Amino acid sequence: MAKSFDWENPWRPNIEAKMAAVWGGAATATLIIGKYMPVPIPMKFSAIAALVCTGMAAYRGIAAYNRYVDSSRLNNSGFEFMSIAELAQKTEEAKRNKSVWLGDGFDWTDIEAQKMHSMIGLGIAKTIGKSTDAHGLNGAYWLHGLDEETDRFMSLDNLVGHTGFVGTTRVGKTRGMELLIGQAILRGECVIVIDPKGDHALQENMKRICEKIGQPERFVYFHPAHPERSVAIDPMRNWNRRTELASRVAALIPSETGADPFAAFGWKVLNDIVNGLVATGVSPNLAHLKQYIEGGADNLVLNTLRHHFIDHVADWESRSSGFVKKHKDRVLEAYIDFYKQIAIHEAQSSDLDGLISTFEHNRDHFQKMVASLIPILSMLTSDPLTDLLSPTAEIGGKRQSTDMAKIINNNQVLYLGLDSLADGTVGSAIGSIMLADLTAVAGDRYNYGIDSIKPVNLFIDEAAEVINQPTIQLMNKGGGALFRVTLAMQTLADLPARLGDENKARQVMGNINNLICFRVTDGDTQEYITNGLPKFKYKSITLRYGHGADAHLQDEYKSSYQESVNEEEAPVIPPAILGELAPLHFFAKLSGGRIIKGKIKILQDEE
Repeated sequence: MAKSFDWENPWRPNIEAKMAAVWGGAATATLIIGKYMPVPIPMKFSAIAALVCTGMAAYRGIAAYNRYVDSSRLNNSGFEFMSIAELAQKTEEAKRNKSVWLGDGFDWTDIEAQKMHSMIGLGIAKTIGKSTDAHGLNGAYWLHGLDEETDRFMSLDNLVGHTGFVGTTRVGKTRGMELLIGQAILRGECVIVIDPKGDHALQENMKRICEKIGQPERFVYFHPAHPERSVAIDPMRNWNRRTELASRVAALIPSETGADPFAAFGWKVLNDIVNGLVATGVSPNLAHLKQYIEGGADNLVLNTLRHHFIDHVADWESRSSGFVKKHKDRVLEAYIDFYKQIAIHEAQSSDLDGLISTFEHNRDHFQKMVASLIPILSMLTSDPLTDLLSPTAEIGGKRQSTDMAKIINNNQVLYLGLDSLADGTVGSAIGSIMLADLTAVAGDRYNYGIDSIKPVNLFIDEAAEVINQPTIQLMNKGGGALFRVTLAMQTLADLPARLGDENKARQVMGNINNLICFRVTDGDTQEYITNGLPKFKYKSITLRYGHGADAHLQDEYKSSYQESVNEEEAPVIPPAILGELAPLHFFAKLSGGRIIKGKIKILQDEE
């Protein structure tokens, strides 16, 4: 006896509609026959029969309607918009459940995967028609019709595990990040957005949201192309150990390993200059570093020696006068000689020793070793970046000045445009040093403020333009400081191309627990995203018909009919299907293995 099964093809013809029509016709015919036809059928019996037929028509009609609704969802297409007020409602609903709203959609399980594979097996165009443009430029909208869409939420705790947006150009990555950014602002949390390309709609919506909730002062704007509207941000202001400042700038030096002689020498020079500036009571900034590396540190060494002698060497002026005469009034050389012969025995300073060794280093060799450092500092101090990145504390100054620690402590909303489209090299350098500064601030929060800190939401669009080693450290260890990092990229190849190392790229991806994938056309990226997903047993029906006659036996005829269900292992999401997603449609692979098929709405002002 054949084994029974409870599965059928979800895309078979809507035979329930035909059955409902037949039952409805039977009810009508029964009433007509009972009333008008010359047959001995009592009208009461006809009414009862018609009522039964009507009940069956209603039963089949409901099933037909449900099947129609399921199939009509396959044509769900077009963009949808939402206002800031609507986003605020979604945020309030999400806050009650300690979650974040991702968009409209449904959880993707083996049920939806079975429907998808059945559709592909039957032929998409054959099932829903060519007019839906299922394989055209608009993408596979029908995927979103495999189940009924509702609001999809993700736990806020998942955000600390960091989030990645992956997708080719113009498919909705920035608009998706915008919804998460808007919700973070509405929750009253600090938001920092690093946007290399300078999306006008994104920064305008951030500003409008702050205005809508009556907190316009929270919005902070920085963009090199608009210095008149930008605040000044000093990426060198926050530090606990002076070595942090040298490491912050040295991280920008191009290096395959991060420990080659040029990077190491550049770090030493930076550290020596920082030590000299701090010793003379000057707050180090990028302009100071460039001045003393490119133009020579003569004045800095001289001032540092004087401060050291004043603080630690008694009667130093009279004792050093003989050295000044000996060097024929070359004061700097005289003070260095005095320090090496006399003062070093009374008050040696390792910081001063390093600064003097840098000053006395062979000039030609020095220039070769810092050849990769000087262009970086020149980029970060060119007009108008001198005022924007190396602000001076002038009383009554017109330009507002701040830093990352202030922005975070005040729960402000920073839009950091980099203008990378016009000048990618400088934009990349700005983004990289800001990320290095944020990493230092995260370390301070972790070390000194873990009991009272609030979340910091860091969004990096086009991450391949700015990501660096400090960013990896921030993602590795920033979770304890409640840093929630969200990166957007086009393909996984962007990361090794930027970082210069496949292993570092894997470090980044290893720290991303939530991956939101829009349309991806790169095959390797498709494989990476789907390889971590489970397999399931895909069912399909096989029908066999047969007949024949035996030529040796008269009138001997045989026929057969066979129906069977086959099961084979198949991916929950085939890699190629990621290349067919419609704009604004996504698959989300969340922490813990949950998969969501979703669609986002475009945020726009009510006006």
